[in-house]
Amino acid sequence: MGRNTRKRRTPMATKAIAASAALALGGGGLIWANFYASAHEENSANQTKSAGAQIATIQCPDVGQQLTDVPDGARQGVDKELANLDKQISEAYSRLASTRQAQAGDSGFVNNAILGPLKSKRTAAIDRIGINIRRVGGQAPDNLAQMAECKGMAADANTNDGQGGGGQNNDGQNNDGQNNGGQDNGGQDQGQNNGDQGQGEGQDNGLDPVPEGNGGQAGNGPVAADFVNIEDVQPNSRNLPNGLAANGDTGSTGTFTTECGTNGNNLFNSDNLIVAPGVDNGAHHTHDYVGNQNNDAFSSDEDLANADTSCQNQGDKSTYYWPVLRLQDGSNEFDAQDAGGGAEGNVGTILEASQAEIKFVGNKQGDVVAMPKFLRIITGDAKAFTNGLNNANTSFSCTGFEDRQVTDKYVICPEGSQVVRTSNFQSCWDGQNIDSANHRDHVAFVQADGSCANGFQAIPQLQVRLVYDVPAPTVENGQVQNPYAVDGFPEQLHKPITDHNDFINVMDENLMNEVVQCINSGQECN
Repeated sequence: MGRNTRKRRTPMATKAIAASAALALGGGGLIWANFYASAHEENSANQTKSAGAQIATIQCPDVGQQLTDVPDGARQGVDKELANLDKQISEAYSRLASTRQAQAGDSGFVNNAILGPLKSKRTAAIDRIGINIRRVGGQAPDNLAQMAECKGMAADANTNDGQGGGGQNNDGQNNDGQNNGGQDNGGQDQGQNNGDQGQGEGQDNGLDPVPEGNGGQAGNGPVAADFVNIEDVQPNSRNLPNGLAANGDTGSTGTFTTECGTNGNNLFNSDNLIVAPGVDNGAHHTHDYVGNQNNDAFSSDEDLANADTSCQNQGDKSTYYWPVLRLQDGSNEFDAQDAGGGAEGNVGTILEASQAEIKFVGNKQGDVVAMPKFLRIITGDAKAFTNGLNNANTSFSCTGFEDRQVTDKYVICPEGSQVVRTSNFQSCWDGQNIDSANHRDHVAFVQADGSCANGFQAIPQLQVRLVYDVPAPTVENGQVQNPYAVDGFPEQLHKPITDHNDFINVMDENLMNEVVQCINSGQECN
């Protein structure tokens, strides 16, 4: 498989990042780390953990979401420091994953050897963010320094208020007894060489079996509690406020579909041009790309405008990209040893969607206006497991059952049914900006009645529906066999709540006007 990186990372850089990931399994992934706090131990966030509490990952405040007013002259420097913060967390998680024995023998090891040094590194990066902002006359938020401290987080943490700590709200679903609180991760056999977790029969990774873990081929998810049989999901039970379909049978009722393929060109990279421009491996996970054929961290707007496109309509050079879906089957992909791939826990066979439906729809309250060229939109949150649910959005379902959508579970589909990933993007725009400092404030979701708040204007809503032919996982004795998962940041434990989708509008003016006219006149166009 190929990658569309114009500037490839050097072998030495790749080795350095891979080395920081420490122990690797058969698929090139990380092993999971767990540690137990003593009955009276306080972690770095001054939260006392009870004896036997299982800590699976690292939770850090999301600094980027607090930066709502960054001057243009400071954006480049700030974005690079935000990417540096992500790298620091990934490296700390790798350290957590590779020091299990040391943690078991020293109750203070995690605080002293992992969380303490991480806080020091984050403090320096946050200071540099403030310097970048003040250098051009801006004012950094007063509370940034308080966001340097991170804490350990249990795999079964729950969040219902969007304030961080989990992302496992159950959306009113009947999960057939698989609630996270009742999931005994400690009882899962994590000797990852027997094929049960997709490692493949006969593959001995050379490591001692991990007695307690967090599932998945790479040892950092998913677990049995991350899956639900679609037939056990109640229809119309998805209750997150984000991601509402903006169109209806009133207002602007037309649709415009663009055919851009399913990434048959095998364009992959672990960059993120929107969040981390100019930063190699800024996403720490691999993306599928359709549409624009020149999208990596180093692409300028001019590069995007002059690129080829996989879309049938050559006027659409927009870039549509999302984290790849992998089957954790023990196979080594092209990135099995790479940063963003197996070196950061993203392992197994990359699955190409059998369908990628990309459609723009209208607004139930009235007409839509044209999107500006190079408008950037991110929907969903790649860090929703540790950030909470405020920006969580995308959902999973099965063909034939699409009145049942779940945001926090991977679905198990019956025979003859395929897995569906759905993303409805923000469709209210502030009328001025193609991006914002936190990459969210310039756009918003419609309100419940379909209207745009705060003087925002309705734009065509992008809806992406991806269909996959995925072998159905099975859950037996608290273990998931043959799991699948979306790529993600390693510390997010491959939770389904972290699925997300990205878009940069690079339609030419004539095509965008055609899209708007089609939608506002109630036509169905492609």
